[in-house]
Amino acid sequence: MFINASLIVQMIVFLILVGFTMKYVWPPIVKALDERAAKIAAGLSAADKAKAELAGAEAQIAKELAQTKAESGKLISDAEKRAAAIVDAAKGKAEEEGAKILAAAKADAEQQVSRAREVLREQVAALAVKGAEQILQKEVNAGVHADLLARLKTEL
Repeated sequence: MFINASLIVQMIVFLILVGFTMKYVWPPIVKALDERAAKIAAGLSAADKAKAELAGAEAQIAKELAQTKAESGKLISDAEKRAAAIVDAAKGKAEEEGAKILAAAKADAEQQVSRAREVLREQVAALAVKGAEQILQKEVNAGVHADLLARLKTEL
């Protein structure tokens, strides 16, 4: 009978232990497990939310990057057009300056040619007068014969 009484006492002690554990030990453990589960669930939902925000941010970045590329392409195109316009304007200005320099050079050359012709006419007139003096064997007076010398210059 001692085995039966011992078994019954052990069962009673075991039931008291189970009751004590269920009343005082188990609720804090369950509460800690529930809190941990809530923290894990909150962490998972935050991770999912962060993934969604990351995907949205990546989409926004891709959109802004495409917009920036388009704007920079437009700016580069505008800059190339401005550069071409500046080069064309510089070419036009250079051609205009070249034309002015060429016209000035032509005018200068014309003046030099006319001066040279005038000097040559005077020299030819002087030679003609000397030749006429030698032929006539007398001196031709420039003051007296000014009309004759002027006609001679214009004919030459």
